[in-house]
Parts: sequence; structure tokens; C-alpha cells
Amino acid sequence: MTEKLSINIKIDGRSYPLTVDRKDEEKYRKAAKIINDIVLQYRQKYLASDSQDVLAMTAIQFVLKTIDLEEKVDRSPMFDELKKLDEDLGDYLSLRE
Repeated sequence: MTEKLSINIKIDGRSYPLTVDRKDEEKYRKAAKIINDIVLQYRQKYLASDSQDVLAMTAIQFVLKTIDLEEKVDRSPMFDELKKLDEDLGDYLSLRE
């Protein structure tokens, strides 16, 4: 059983109470730090004061990185292996008939 932990993280000066698995606490804190660092960069670069605009730009940056990573993942070896396993299973089942 995973132990739950109540934490508060701050993003752009706003506190968010969360209940997380104890093993994931550091990930959440690290994520909040990265978000806050990027928010600060946008605030300094564009002299933006509207939190919604800054957080939207930060979200866009993260989603673009996620899309790039998804496009780089080569799934063909996994599909090749699944196809081989399917063929092996089919061969095995046909021998049992």
C-alpha cells in the first residue's frame, strides 16, 4: 500500500494543496520549481503581469515539449515484437487443434 502525503506547492505565488504518494513528493516539488522558473522567465522577458497569460505561455511550452517527445518515440520495435508474439501464439494454438 502506498503512503499518501498532504503537501502544498506554490505556483506563481498561489498555493495548491495536494495529496500525493510519498514516493512522488519530490517530483511534484520539482515540477512546481520548474514551472515557477519558466513563469519568472516569461515575466522578465515580456514584462507580463497577468498571471493567466504567463501560465498559458508556460503550458504551451510544456505541451510543445511533450509533443516533440511523443514524435521522437519509435514504437516500431514494440509493434514488431507484438506481431512476432501474435504469430508465435497463433502457431502454438494451431498445433493444439
